[in-house]
Amino acid sequence: TKAQLLQNKSSFTLDDTLRGAITPERAWWDLTFYHLKIAIKPEDKTISGSTIIRYKVLAASKTMQIDLQSPLQIEEVFQDGKQMLFERKGKDAYIVSLKKEQIIGKTEEISVFYKGKPRAAKRAPWDGGFSWNKDKNGNYFIATSCQGLGASVWWPCKDHMYDEPDSMAISVNVPKAYTDVSNGVLRSVVENNDETRTFNWYVSNPINNYGVNVNIAKYEHFEEEYAGEKGKLAINYYVLPENLDKAKEQFKQVPKMLKAFEHWFGPYPFYEDGFKLVEVPYLGMEHQSSVTYGNKYKNGYLGRDLSNSGWGLKWDFIIIHESGHEWFANNITYKDVADMWIHEGFTAYSETLFTEYYYGKAAGTAYVTGTRENIKNDSPIIGTYGVNKEGSGDMYYKGANMIHSIRQYAKSDEDFRQVLRGMNKEFYHQTVDSKQIEDYLSKGLGKDLSKIFNQFLRDKRIPVLEYKLEKNKLKYRWNNCIDNFEMPILVKINKQNFNIEPTTSWKNIRFKKPKSLEIDINYLAKSEEIK
Repeated sequence: TKAQLLQNKSSFTLDDTLRGAITPERAWWDLTFYHLKIAIKPEDKTISGSTIIRYKVLAASKTMQIDLQSPLQIEEVFQDGKQMLFERKGKDAYIVSLKKEQIIGKTEEISVFYKGKPRAAKRAPWDGGFSWNKDKNGNYFIATSCQGLGASVWWPCKDHMYDEPDSMAISVNVPKAYTDVSNGVLRSVVENNDETRTFNWYVSNPINNYGVNVNIAKYEHFEEEYAGEKGKLAINYYVLPENLDKAKEQFKQVPKMLKAFEHWFGPYPFYEDGFKLVEVPYLGMEHQSSVTYGNKYKNGYLGRDLSNSGWGLKWDFIIIHESGHEWFANNITYKDVADMWIHEGFTAYSETLFTEYYYGKAAGTAYVTGTRENIKNDSPIIGTYGVNKEGSGDMYYKGANMIHSIRQYAKSDEDFRQVLRGMNKEFYHQTVDSKQIEDYLSKGLGKDLSKIFNQFLRDKRIPVLEYKLEKNKLKYRWNNCIDNFEMPILVKINKQNFNIEPTTSWKNIRFKKPKSLEIDINYLAKSEEIK
């Protein structure tokens, strides 16, 4: 789903730096485990609770940054049973002063207690927080979504993507009649004496902070088992009672999705935590092992084909796209939101690969090239580093078409598939930057792709192949592009296929009476005849 905060911004504040930078108060400790304990009171839309934050000391320091967005407030912080002093820095960060010596290599933990009325989502998931909805029967229907905005909009954490916990426990206290669905495996449900229940979930894999979620409703539950590449995968579905029959039909696409994506990307990355699809009151989001769904049980994107090719109506956009993020976002995760294309470009391309897997290569090509109508070329795909600023929304379909163009350099479809599978193995459960992914693709495809990446990720222009048709030769070069741009491309000259290697300098091919030149549709580029 298109994340929050996709907006133009050219000046940055202290708050942007505190949120988006690896500050000194973050750099000295390595996050290893969270236990989030949260009580949710729907009647007055308040929450309260604590986070146990376990960490390994990397360098000697005693000041720690913990993030929590107003209007929520940290009440107390403890280490080894002793109360710590803390102060707010900027709007949404707290600096905690630790008392004991922090010895390099040792594992320590703090407990952070907080409460308040969290920010209500204005237009989830694009402008998120808590969605305090009700279903058609007047029952609470509540969910969180916070990509871009940050997990600290509803719980205290180290709110930067570079550092993930190795595992996490999530305990959610809700009114007795309701079910909470969060990430990972449900370990227990505790009946309390105050007409509440506590759902205890456990995530045994690294998890990015915006992937953590709570979903609360009077859910119906059904399940199945998928025989996948790593064995048996537990699949659980949670839906509103009135949608149970529709869900049992529409969600048949989940095993189909798993089959296609395990083929292209390798094993589902979180077998230990299972896969869940959870109905929510907004469109959907890629919460790890707890993918949320609100596509109204329709194929396409709320019934629309984003490619206008017809192929986008063959499958449910939210099931396919948000689940694709399990590989690109949740398995391979950006360190800085400026590199968000790693999540969205590959996941947008996963829509093409799903289409290709079931309907053939021509269908996949029609789908991906059809999505070019959504490209705006308004600003570069890569954003500004260190200030929590992503780039253009073109990271989705311009990103997908860039990947499709690059795919043309693979010796075969199988070679390309092995590169994608290798990437998910090489960067398994890791946070990465764009250069790592760019270098991996260059190496995997045996071609220096750096100029192509610089053109499509760091410049907003679509390159134009200029050409001149002369009596006995064809002249051509790249224009509307970065300096010294190079991109080999397949063209048709007089309906015959030719591989050419244009640069920004004029080149020519001897050709008797060239009458026409046409770029192969698989490349993201334009052509223009110069008279």
